[in-house]
Amino acid sequence: MAKHEFGIMKHSPKPSARYDDYEPQKYNCIPVDDNYIEQITPRLNNVEFYWNSLDMPAKGIAYCGITLIPPTSVKRMIEVIKTVDELSDLEQLLQKALNENKWVIHFGL
Repeated sequence: MAKHEFGIMKHSPKPSARYDDYEPQKYNCIPVDDNYIEQITPRLNNVEFYWNSLDMPAKGIAYCGITLIPPTSVKRMIEVIKTVDELSDLEQLLQKALNENKWVIHFGL
């Protein structure tokens, strides 16, 4: 099964930095089955994220790329994923990021 990876960033992304490399181990990412991400993707299309860099604001996750999820969008993402029981691990990760005011990184397919 195809997997997406989500992890908490230790430091906020820098404005000029690009996040183009697949590095889930660097962020202690957790895997999430694509079937569940596919279910929630339409509901994330109105949530503000960044794709690969702070220079690329976008709505919705970069399904096949890298998404930077700001603390301001983590709460909305938690609301969306609460509807899928199988995403409890992701919900815990997002809740931790929210409590610590941290960014989350998503590595798509």
